Amino acid sequence: MSQITRREFALLAAGVVAAASELPRPALAAGSAKVVIIGGGPGGATVANRLKSADPNLSVTLIEPKEKYTTCFYSNLYLGGFRSFQSITFDYEGVKKRGIDVVSDTATAIDTTAKTVTLAHGSAPLSYDRLVVAPGIDLKYDSIAGYSPEAAKVMPHAWQGGPQTWILKEKLLALPDGGLVVMAVPPNPYRCPPGPYERACMIAHFLKTKKPRAKLILFDAKPTFSKQAVFEEAFNEYYKDIIEINLTNEIDDFAVVKVNAQTGEVTTKSGRTERAALANIIPAQKAGAIAAKAGLTEGDWCPVDPQNFTSTKVKGIYVLGDAAIASEMPKSAFSAMSQGGVVADDIIADLSGKPRPPGKYRNTCWSMLAPDNSAKIGGDYTPGVKDGKGYLAVKEPFISKPDDSPELRKQVNRESRDWYRSAVADLFGEEPQMASPGIQAP
Repeated sequence: MSQITRREFALLAAGVVAAASELPRPALAAGSAKVVIIGGGPGGATVANRLKSADPNLSVTLIEPKEKYTTCFYSNLYLGGFRSFQSITFDYEGVKKRGIDVVSDTATAIDTTAKTVTLAHGSAPLSYDRLVVAPGIDLKYDSIAGYSPEAAKVMPHAWQGGPQTWILKEKLLALPDGGLVVMAVPPNPYRCPPGPYERACMIAHFLKTKKPRAKLILFDAKPTFSKQAVFEEAFNEYYKDIIEINLTNEIDDFAVVKVNAQTGEVTTKSGRTERAALANIIPAQKAGAIAAKAGLTEGDWCPVDPQNFTSTKVKGIYVLGDAAIASEMPKSAFSAMSQGGVVADDIIADLSGKPRPPGKYRNTCWSMLAPDNSAKIGGDYTPGVKDGKGYLAVKEPFISKPDDSPELRKQVNRESRDWYRSAVADLFGEEPQMASPGIQAP
């Protein structure tokens, strides 16, 4: 598996940014185009940054309700004790310094005829010439009986970065030695396919070093999962007496269907019940609420043209990141940034009246298994047609192997850290601020 340099990351995550830089800037500067972007995560922030870099005179507005953004990617390492809360949390001051107008509010409605976005607290709708929707995910609390936003304060999902991340770590620290942790793993599709299993490794590492008599049980709605061979190897090598994983099979369906936040009980579809001292309940997911309100969804997610991630439901709107249906391309931060680069290129080409560069995408997902031991999966993605619909197919995929050498795993671990530093610097204009790992309030 080849290494990825900081420069290569910048090019790949941007999605052929070089093509955008070759387009003439005067055509953009001569216009008065307004681009509004809903969602300040990896996808939305990438689009905003790339557009402003291509033409400083372009009006770019980023709507994001959170004044500080805690990355869901890399948050598992905070749970394991390898990072601080501050090192995964960023504000938007660096984005603002780039000349981007950051509006700390929630988009509540889109009027595609008037080309406006209504805000929860804004006095007047924002007008746009081009609109990008990158709302991330919402959780389907009702997919599990007894689960709710209120129950999540007791049984955190921590699948959206911020207070939930902090709550789960707080509860891990308060866990009695010998306590039982139960994790509910959702059905496909969901944000970050390898994420629950990296989290299992990080929680197990925490238990091994801090609460050695505690145990972790995983109830999985699926029969297989991403990077399964290397995760199972890690479970057996490092956490054999800590982790019990239950995959759905022909006999037992281990999807969690019911919880009781008061008693800690977690029940699977097959009827097995465990009483957890700490339950990490990750429910099924869907596109962020504004996507459904705007008519961008088909079922739970947003269908898009894989050439440029324009919506196939509502003309003139781009949808990217976790909310989009991207075929074989998984829902990840790297994917969202790659898609964001393509969307920015497409907008620039559209505004300048030049031919659009073809969409080219890449993804890499890293997972930490143990100290100095990380695995990865990824590939390039090219648009095509399957069953009469647009489709993104993986090309030249790569994946870590169970028998990779310790030195290779160390290299992948360093590569992951380098990517994170590059990613957050690219997104937020600042390097991670490392502090002593532990619990710090959000």
